[in-house]
Amino acid sequence: MATVEEEPRRTQMLAAALAVIVERGFPDTRIADVAERAGVSPALVIYYFKTKDRLLAEAMRHSEDAWYAEMQRRTEAIESATGRLREVVAMTCLPDGSEEFDESWAVWLDLWSQALRDPEVRAVREEFDEHFRETVRQIVRHGTDRGEFRAIDPDDFAVAYSAMLDGLAIQIALSDPVVGPERAFDLAMRVAADQLGFDWQPAVPRWATRRSTTSSAEGCRTG
Repeated sequence: MATVEEEPRRTQMLAAALAVIVERGFPDTRIADVAERAGVSPALVIYYFKTKDRLLAEAMRHSEDAWYAEMQRRTEAIESATGRLREVVAMTCLPDGSEEFDESWAVWLDLWSQALRDPEVRAVREEFDEHFRETVRQIVRHGTDRGEFRAIDPDDFAVAYSAMLDGLAIQIALSDPVVGPERAFDLAMRVAADQLGFDWQPAVPRWATRRSTTSSAEGCRTG
């Protein structure tokens, strides 16, 4: 755990790690590359993070924390469960016109690949996915309590729906010519409307992305 005095430097290194991973991919990222980008010595990066795998995990945790802080800020201002779900899906599927959307999912693809081989990265991946599923569960419970949604098992829905969103986001990240952001968003909302029993009329949502690689919540539009 970094002290208050150490936190800015740690944050600087996490931001540098995300930028380098986006540029080179995780397998070709070296501690020396991150240190150069952050303007510190490789020894200092190792002091804070010990291994490259831990650096990846902590960089993603930093990004996810920023995304969830932004998501909470946005959804707290929305009373309806349908509106909250719509905002989360928009933050998952829709780019904001910058390169950050593609960058964030590029890092997630590296995280998933590394999680196959590294137990520490796998544990972080499991934590992130469960956090997202719980977000969906809470929205479903909120909608059921308000009478907006039909009564369904919130856990079954959260597991299936979050997996579907991840699959759609992968297609978007890979620039699939068939599955673009707007189509993915509309398909996801149509599935939710069918399962949860609310009316869905496509409309232009607020632009947002999920799992931003920005270094602070202020820069996170998400994602």
